[in-house]
Amino acid sequence: MINIAVVGFGYWGPNLVRNIQEMKDACVVSCCDTNPQRLALAKSKHPSINITTDYEAVLKDPSIDAVVISTPVATHYKLARKALESGKHVLLEKPATNSASEAEKLIEIAEKHKRTYMVDHTFIYTGAVRKIKEIMGQGDLGDLFYFDSVRINLGLIQHDVNVLWDLAPHDIAIMEHLVKEKPVSVCANGACHVGTGLEDVAHLTVYFDSGLIAHFHNNWLSPVKVRTMLIGGKKKTIVYDDMESSEKVKVYDRGIDVSTPEGVQDARISYRLGDMWAPRLDTSEALRLMVAEYVECIQTGRRSLTDGTSGLNVVKILEASEKSIKGRGKEIKL
Repeated sequence: MINIAVVGFGYWGPNLVRNIQEMKDACVVSCCDTNPQRLALAKSKHPSINITTDYEAVLKDPSIDAVVISTPVATHYKLARKALESGKHVLLEKPATNSASEAEKLIEIAEKHKRTYMVDHTFIYTGAVRKIKEIMGQGDLGDLFYFDSVRINLGLIQHDVNVLWDLAPHDIAIMEHLVKEKPVSVCANGACHVGTGLEDVAHLTVYFDSGLIAHFHNNWLSPVKVRTMLIGGKKKTIVYDDMESSEKVKVYDRGIDVSTPEGVQDARISYRLGDMWAPRLDTSEALRLMVAEYVECIQTGRRSLTDGTSGLNVVKILEASEKSIKGRGKEIKL
């Protein structure tokens, strides 16, 4: 039995506790938060859990094997570093840290102490993304041309990070998981309209040497909620709409074919209008699968799908995007 402490019982913490408590080989034995009201809520929902505002006491408790940290990103590095150095395994909410240097340091510390260090990129474990990974692994899309993501809604406006740091990690992590090629540079633009000094509308473009181009649109001010992703290849295109209740993933055999017949100078473009199909998806709760992998990695020592390196790659792009925004869209090398 893996004994786990959940640090932070705010927005995401209750979901983490619920999923861990329903596992056979792990349980939450302690919940830590600086807000007594949130701790009281945790105790009312889970009477068997110890509650505390003392993080140091959690780290000194030899019965606790691992911690799950679900706190504001500015606190991640300090909390995760202390936990790893205390011999605890760590699952860290996304984004991993405020900077790539901090994310790299956590990887080093985890390796030094031989502890599991994992980042909570939950979308990687959804049935939709797992099916997309399978389809792309079979080569059905062919060479990739574009990766286009829109994640917009009305709120929740954050006061410590801009909209890219808040919403883009989900889709950047998906891109990092699906695309084998490493990005080479980014350009980003954004604007603040609510007086916080942090961008509430932003566009991020990620470039690859092959010609693949990825684009991320994030917005806290949109009156409608949109969660779409298009992954276009030479052969086929995947459309992923997370707002769909059933057919979230659709594969289109539609696009263009380019040919240059012998003796003809200009390329000929023809349009291909083939079939569309929607594969069946596993409906297992992604968060359940994610925490199950965390526990299994602790037990076996294997690396997780969303390990510290995955978290680092996402933070590198976010950090570069912030530099680019400040430079009014200047290209930043990765």
